[in-house]
Amino acid sequence: MRMLSRTVLALILLLLATSVVAGDFKKGWKAYSSTDYATALSEWQDLADAGDADACYGMGLLYGNGFGVDLNDDMALKYYLTSAQQGHAEAQYSLGIMHQNGWGVPIDEEEGIKWYLLAADQGVVGALLALGRVHAMDFSEKFDAVEAYMWFGLAAKFGDLDAKSKLDFLASRMTPEQVSEAEGRINDWMKGHTALAPS
Repeated sequence: MRMLSRTVLALILLLLATSVVAGDFKKGWKAYSSTDYATALSEWQDLADAGDADACYGMGLLYGNGFGVDLNDDMALKYYLTSAQQGHAEAQYSLGIMHQNGWGVPIDEEEGIKWYLLAADQGVVGALLALGRVHAMDFSEKFDAVEAYMWFGLAAKFGDLDAKSKLDFLASRMTPEQVSEAEGRINDWMKGHTALAPS
């Protein structure tokens, strides 16, 4: 009986300890969205320190933009990476941006593409556009009009309004066969990502 009481007491203390750390991500997001960065920081800090993916992403936004804290790419990278490794799509996209632009790390296009691909697989429109841009630059060794068209086409399917003009521009420089191949890739990608299909 005494052992059962200790076990129950331990469980209660564990639950109480967890609730002490549990800030409110949604309250922090609402504060962040209304530029109340101090409240966002106070809501997210303990959660992020406990490894919460959403809170880590939020902390990455704060440090990566200098909102309510000093701009600190090292801290942004730390928090984005913790979040991204847990599959947080927006954190993955943010890491792609940082690596492609050399913010807090040496410029590494391959590492940027790796993170963009992970985010794109979850339907992040910014990542779809970034991949389109990587392949659309005709002076780059990564130039591939068919691949660029595919990524811009996916961004258009997910509602990006500017993607259509990018598609039109690319199509004017592609053969009908290339456009057809790109459209086939778009359809194949969508079939493999049915859970993301836009309504």
